[in-house]
Amino acid sequence: MATRAAHTGSGDPRQLDVPTSGRQDAAMHSTTRATVYMEPSLHRALRLKSAETDRTISELVNDAVREALAEDADDLAAIEQRKAEPARSFEAFLADLRRRGKL
Repeated sequence: MATRAAHTGSGDPRQLDVPTSGRQDAAMHSTTRATVYMEPSLHRALRLKSAETDRTISELVNDAVREALAEDADDLAAIEQRKAEPARSFEAFLADLRRRGKL
């Protein structure tokens, strides 16, 4: 299906109104544009997943970044909870494993 672009009427013929779906239009107004350089094979896989799931590449990337940041937050919370535990050197840990016959 072909869509036609229309001039905005602003006097500049290079500025066009291009019809978009409401979902894309709403997403464009509440987000920040970023340039990301990725390996061609990753980009190809992302395009395929986008087509298969009927989701935009931006939606997929945003979800992946959110997931990675949530995982980092979980890791930091676990570190904070274990802060009071006594520290043990790697050498002492290995010695304990040897003593118990694990190494």
